[in-house]
Amino acid sequence: MTDRTRRLVLPLAAFLFGVVALGIAAVLTLTPQGREVAASDVGGPFTLVDHFGTPVTEASFLGEPHLVFFGFTHCPDVCPTKLFEIAQTLDAVKERSGRDMRALFITVDPERDTPELMQAYVSSFDDRILGLTGTPEQVDAAVSAYRAFARKVPLDDGDYTMEHTAIVYIMDGQGRFVAGLNTAKAPEDAAQELLARI
Repeated sequence: MTDRTRRLVLPLAAFLFGVVALGIAAVLTLTPQGREVAASDVGGPFTLVDHFGTPVTEASFLGEPHLVFFGFTHCPDVCPTKLFEIAQTLDAVKERSGRDMRALFITVDPERDTPELMQAYVSSFDDRILGLTGTPEQVDAAVSAYRAFARKVPLDDGDYTMEHTAIVYIMDGQGRFVAGLNTAKAPEDAAQELLARI
Protein backbone atom coordinates (compact mmCIF):
# COMPACT_ATOMS: atom_id res chain seq x y z
CA MET A 1 0.00 0.00 0.00
CA THR A 2 1.48 3.36 -0.98
CA ASP A 3 1.74 6.27 1.45
CA ARG A 4 -0.86 8.20 -0.51
CA THR A 5 -3.32 5.26 -0.46
CA ARG A 6 -2.69 4.72 3.25
CA ARG A 7 -3.41 8.40 3.96
CA LEU A 8 -6.77 8.06 2.16
CA VAL A 9 -7.86 4.61 3.32
CA LEU A 10 -6.98 4.65 7.02
CA PRO A 11 -9.00 7.77 7.98
CA LEU A 12 -11.97 6.46 5.98
CA ALA A 13 -11.74 3.06 7.65
CA ALA A 14 -11.52 4.68 11.10
CA PHE A 15 -14.54 6.86 10.35
CA LEU A 16 -16.64 3.92 9.11
CA PHE A 17 -15.65 1.83 12.12
CA GLY A 18 -16.71 4.66 14.42
CA VAL A 19 -20.09 5.02 12.70
CA VAL A 20 -20.75 1.27 12.88
CA ALA A 21 -19.68 1.09 16.54
CA LEU A 22 -21.89 4.06 17.44
CA GLY A 23 -24.86 2.49 15.66
CA ILE A 24 -24.39 -0.84 17.40
CA ALA A 25 -24.05 0.84 20.79
CA ALA A 26 -27.23 2.83 20.23
CA VAL A 27 -29.23 -0.21 19.15
CA LEU A 28 -28.00 -2.37 22.01
CA THR A 29 -28.32 0.13 24.83
CA LEU A 30 -30.97 2.71 24.09
CA THR A 31 -34.74 2.67 23.99
CA PRO A 32 -37.12 5.62 23.52
CA GLN A 33 -36.90 6.03 27.32
CA GLY A 34 -33.10 6.07 27.14
CA ARG A 35 -32.52 2.99 29.29
CA GLU A 36 -31.15 -0.47 28.68
CA VAL A 37 -33.68 -3.17 27.82
CA ALA A 38 -32.88 -6.87 28.10
CA ALA A 39 -34.54 -9.41 25.81
CA SER A 40 -36.40 -10.75 28.84
CA ASP A 41 -38.06 -7.33 29.25
CA VAL A 42 -39.75 -7.60 25.83
CA GLY A 43 -43.19 -9.21 25.74
CA GLY A 44 -45.49 -9.97 28.61
CA PRO A 45 -49.08 -10.01 29.73
CA PHE A 46 -51.82 -8.64 27.48
CA THR A 47 -55.58 -9.06 27.16
CA LEU A 48 -57.06 -8.45 23.70
CA VAL A 49 -59.64 -9.94 21.33
CA ASP A 50 -58.79 -11.75 18.12
CA HIS A 51 -60.39 -11.01 14.76
CA PHE A 52 -63.13 -13.54 15.54
CA GLY A 53 -64.08 -11.58 18.68
CA THR A 54 -62.61 -14.19 21.02
CA PRO A 55 -60.77 -12.89 24.12
CA VAL A 56 -57.08 -13.85 24.10
CA THR A 57 -54.06 -13.32 26.34
CA GLU A 58 -50.36 -13.98 25.90
CA ALA A 59 -51.02 -17.45 27.37
CA SER A 60 -53.24 -18.27 24.35
CA PHE A 61 -50.10 -18.51 22.19
CA LEU A 62 -47.78 -20.49 24.48
CA GLY A 63 -46.44 -23.80 23.25
CA GLU A 64 -45.36 -22.73 19.77
CA PRO A 65 -42.99 -20.04 18.53
CA HIS A 66 -44.78 -17.19 16.76
CA LEU A 67 -44.24 -13.74 15.27
CA VAL A 68 -45.69 -10.45 16.54
CA PHE A 69 -46.07 -7.26 14.53
CA PHE A 70 -47.73 -3.96 15.53
CA GLY A 71 -49.55 -1.92 12.89
CA PHE A 72 -52.97 -0.74 11.73
CA THR A 73 -55.35 -1.37 8.85
CA HIS A 74 -55.26 2.21 7.51
CA CYS A 75 -51.46 2.06 7.18
CA PRO A 76 -50.57 3.19 3.65
CA ASP A 77 -47.41 1.19 2.97
CA VAL A 78 -45.31 -0.19 5.86
CA CYS A 79 -47.96 -2.55 7.28
CA PRO A 80 -49.17 -4.13 4.03
CA THR A 81 -45.58 -4.58 2.89
CA LYS A 82 -44.55 -6.14 6.21
CA LEU A 83 -47.59 -8.44 6.36
CA PHE A 84 -46.92 -9.60 2.79
CA GLU A 85 -43.30 -10.33 3.76
CA ILE A 86 -44.46 -12.19 6.87
CA ALA A 87 -46.84 -14.30 4.76
CA GLN A 88 -44.03 -15.16 2.34
CA THR A 89 -41.75 -16.08 5.25
CA LEU A 90 -44.45 -18.33 6.76
CA ASP A 91 -44.77 -20.07 3.37
CA ALA A 92 -41.01 -20.59 3.20
CA VAL A 93 -40.93 -21.95 6.77
CA LYS A 94 -43.66 -24.42 5.85
CA GLU A 95 -41.76 -25.52 2.73
CA ARG A 96 -38.47 -25.94 4.60
CA SER A 97 -39.67 -27.54 7.82
CA GLY A 98 -43.32 -28.50 7.48
CA ARG A 99 -44.14 -26.18 10.41
CA ASP A 100 -47.21 -23.97 10.30
CA MET A 101 -46.22 -20.93 12.34
CA ARG A 102 -48.60 -18.18 13.42
CA ALA A 103 -48.16 -14.43 13.36
CA LEU A 104 -50.02 -11.92 15.52
CA PHE A 105 -50.90 -8.55 14.00
CA ILE A 106 -51.68 -6.25 16.95
CA THR A 107 -53.34 -2.99 16.02
CA VAL A 108 -52.08 0.32 17.35
CA ASP A 109 -55.34 1.97 16.20
CA PRO A 110 -58.13 0.38 18.26
CA GLU A 111 -60.46 3.33 17.59
CA ARG A 112 -60.89 2.19 13.98
CA ASP A 113 -59.67 -1.41 13.96
CA THR A 114 -62.65 -3.51 15.05
CA PRO A 115 -62.41 -7.31 15.02
CA GLU A 116 -64.47 -7.37 11.81
CA LEU A 117 -62.16 -4.91 10.05
CA MET A 118 -59.08 -6.76 11.31
CA GLN A 119 -60.47 -10.05 9.98
CA ALA A 120 -61.14 -8.61 6.53
CA TYR A 121 -57.69 -7.03 6.46
CA VAL A 122 -55.50 -9.93 7.59
CA SER A 123 -57.41 -12.49 5.51
CA SER A 124 -56.12 -10.76 2.39
CA PHE A 125 -52.57 -11.72 3.43
CA ASP A 126 -52.56 -15.13 5.11
CA ASP A 127 -54.86 -17.25 7.28
CA ARG A 128 -51.98 -17.84 9.69
CA ILE A 129 -51.93 -14.15 10.61
CA LEU A 130 -54.30 -13.40 13.49
CA GLY A 131 -55.48 -9.82 13.99
CA LEU A 132 -55.72 -8.62 17.59
CA THR A 133 -57.46 -5.51 18.92
CA GLY A 134 -59.06 -4.27 22.12
CA THR A 135 -59.81 -1.12 24.05
CA PRO A 136 -57.30 1.72 23.81
CA GLU A 137 -56.13 0.84 27.31
CA GLN A 138 -55.64 -2.83 26.42
CA VAL A 139 -53.74 -1.98 23.26
CA ASP A 140 -51.57 0.54 25.12
CA ALA A 141 -50.71 -2.20 27.64
CA ALA A 142 -49.69 -4.59 24.84
CA VAL A 143 -47.57 -1.90 23.15
CA SER A 144 -45.90 -1.19 26.48
CA ALA A 145 -45.29 -4.90 27.22
CA TYR A 146 -43.38 -5.26 23.93
CA ARG A 147 -41.46 -2.01 24.47
CA ALA A 148 -42.99 -0.83 21.20
CA PHE A 149 -43.97 2.68 20.15
CA ALA A 150 -47.23 4.10 18.79
CA ARG A 151 -48.40 7.68 18.37
CA LYS A 152 -51.41 9.29 16.70
CA VAL A 153 -50.44 11.93 14.13
CA PRO A 154 -53.14 14.39 12.96
CA LEU A 155 -53.41 15.01 9.21
CA ASP A 156 -54.31 18.26 7.46
CA ASP A 157 -57.70 16.91 6.35
CA GLY A 158 -58.81 16.26 9.94
CA ASP A 159 -58.05 12.54 9.75
CA TYR A 160 -55.07 10.93 11.44
CA THR A 161 -52.41 8.32 10.90
CA MET A 162 -50.28 6.31 13.32
CA GLU A 163 -46.53 6.25 13.77
CA HIS A 164 -45.44 2.90 15.19
CA THR A 165 -42.68 0.37 15.72
CA ALA A 166 -42.08 -1.75 12.61
CA ILE A 167 -40.18 -4.64 14.23
CA VAL A 168 -41.26 -8.22 13.60
CA TYR A 169 -40.76 -9.90 16.97
CA ILE A 170 -39.78 -13.58 17.14
CA MET A 171 -41.33 -15.08 20.29
CA ASP A 172 -40.46 -18.59 21.48
CA GLY A 173 -42.88 -21.23 22.74
CA GLN A 174 -42.65 -19.82 26.28
CA GLY A 175 -43.62 -16.35 25.08
CA ARG A 176 -40.09 -14.99 25.42
CA PHE A 177 -38.60 -12.54 22.94
CA VAL A 178 -35.84 -14.11 20.83
CA ALA A 179 -34.91 -11.45 18.26
CA GLY A 180 -36.25 -9.18 15.56
CA LEU A 181 -36.78 -10.82 12.16
CA ASN A 182 -35.56 -9.17 8.96
CA THR A 183 -38.46 -9.93 6.60
CA ALA A 184 -36.96 -7.68 3.91
CA LYS A 185 -34.65 -10.57 3.03
CA ALA A 186 -35.64 -13.11 0.42
CA PRO A 187 -38.36 -15.32 1.99
CA GLU A 188 -36.07 -18.37 1.98
CA ASP A 189 -33.35 -16.43 3.82
CA ALA A 190 -35.82 -14.97 6.35
CA ALA A 191 -37.22 -18.48 6.92
CA GLN A 192 -33.71 -19.86 7.43
CA GLU A 193 -32.96 -17.11 9.96
CA LEU A 194 -36.26 -17.73 11.76
CA LEU A 195 -35.83 -21.51 11.93
CA ALA A 196 -32.30 -21.06 13.28
CA ARG A 197 -33.64 -18.97 16.17
CA ILE A 198 -36.58 -21.09 17.35
